[in-house]
Amino acid sequence: MSTGVIIVLIVIVAAVLVVAAVLALRARGPQHGGSLKRRFGPEYDRAVVRHDGDTKAAERELSERVRRHGSLHTRPLEPAERERFEARWTAAQERFVDSPREAVGEADRLLAELAGARGYPDGAQYEEQLAALSVHHAHHVDGYRRVHRVTHAQAQTHTAGAGSGGAGTAAASDTEELREALVAARALFEQLVRPGRHDDGRPGTGARVAPAAASGPASAPGSTPASTPASEPAARAPHGWSLGKRRPKES
Repeated sequence: MSTGVIIVLIVIVAAVLVVAAVLALRARGPQHGGSLKRRFGPEYDRAVVRHDGDTKAAERELSERVRRHGSLHTRPLEPAERERFEARWTAAQERFVDSPREAVGEADRLLAELAGARGYPDGAQYEEQLAALSVHHAHHVDGYRRVHRVTHAQAQTHTAGAGSGGAGTAAASDTEELREALVAARALFEQLVRPGRHDDGRPGTGARVAPAAASGPASAPGSTPASTPASEPAARAPHGWSLGKRRPKES
């Protein structure tokens, strides 16, 4: 065997080893705890709590999510689709003034439909859709979880309390919980509906909740308290008006 052939073989073997090492590192990357914590942020902490502090179990769950949904390719919305979704979200926000439960229920359905339209698992598979969204929008997906949980909890409470006569005492706190859930969900909606926007690992400004007034007359259900400090502006809704306020008439 000539020297040239030996050199070629050595180069080929070295290249194969380098490629194998790179593939091994990529395969191990999602399993690494530090990598998962950076990728999932608050979702990592929720997984650890759900597994009673067992970080290994939490990391196995998150690694499985990455395996199933990490290579998912989403599709952009057509302009007409985007306009329809934005119009429905605006209508849901405006409806909150008179019917907070129905408004949050519509937001829950709307996020499920929007995620499905973007290429995530169908909304009928809520847990699978939520898992896929958590891989790609880890810092915003909890808003969807909140409106879904609140919607179903409120529905069960309403059914159980029908005819009991005691449901009215919790109306104010229920409304505030619904309002906060809807505000939190808006961050994910904006991530999904806007063209070219991706989760950059930072919490969205749209998810901020205006602090409630400490005293004074109660505000209307769903309205933003008037005593919000100047340093803590109320969260702004898409198109520039706040949750709980009717859309201004265009001149």
